[in-house]
Amino acid sequence: MLLHGFLPSLLEGATVTLAVALSSLAVAVLLGLAGALAKLSRSRIARGVAATYTTLIRGVPDLLLMLLIFYGGQLAVNTIAPMLGHEDYIDIDPFIAGVLTIGFIFGAYLTEAFRGAFLAVPPGQREAGLAYGMSPRQVLWRITLPQMLRHALPGVSNNWLVLIKSTAIVSVIGLSDLMTRGQQAAGTTREPFSFYLAVALIYLVFTSVSEFGFAWASKKLAIGVREGRL
Repeated sequence: MLLHGFLPSLLEGATVTLAVALSSLAVAVLLGLAGALAKLSRSRIARGVAATYTTLIRGVPDLLLMLLIFYGGQLAVNTIAPMLGHEDYIDIDPFIAGVLTIGFIFGAYLTEAFRGAFLAVPPGQREAGLAYGMSPRQVLWRITLPQMLRHALPGVSNNWLVLIKSTAIVSVIGLSDLMTRGQQAAGTTREPFSFYLAVALIYLVFTSVSEFGFAWASKKLAIGVREGRL
């Protein structure tokens, strides 16, 4: 029998891994855009907060952040809850903790990717929009963001490929993801090589499909863009 009947379990874990990755990417994109705009703003406080955020992420290991947010968050919630009249113990959902942690981590990396992409948009485009009578918000949504996305896509692609592999750290907080299912199957059958190889192949499928998807998106966003020639 293929993988001793554990293939359905691995596929269920793969579904959880993909859900964590996509949800984390959504959080990371929102934080990345906010961080990039903060770094480019005229507010010294906003720039300071964004700089502190990216510096913190670069200096602390991902696994440590996962443990701090999961266990520290659980401690904080259960310390505050009695003050609000809630006496029952509150368990933080590992899925939510994993998504928020990974999104928080990669939001810092996307901050730099988006910041560079914003700077790559010619400033004359924004000035032309304002001269045409658009509001700053309209210029952002109709002119700056569409062009910024084209410049940011390579950075988003690279971060997504790392993010989807980094989801494996959610196994340490009890989430039944692909890595956890692989470990369980390997322990039950005592065939670690077979199951870890199967897990690796599933991750490889995810990343390979993602690369094709980003290549297609890059071609779509490049439509109408004239490439410079020497």
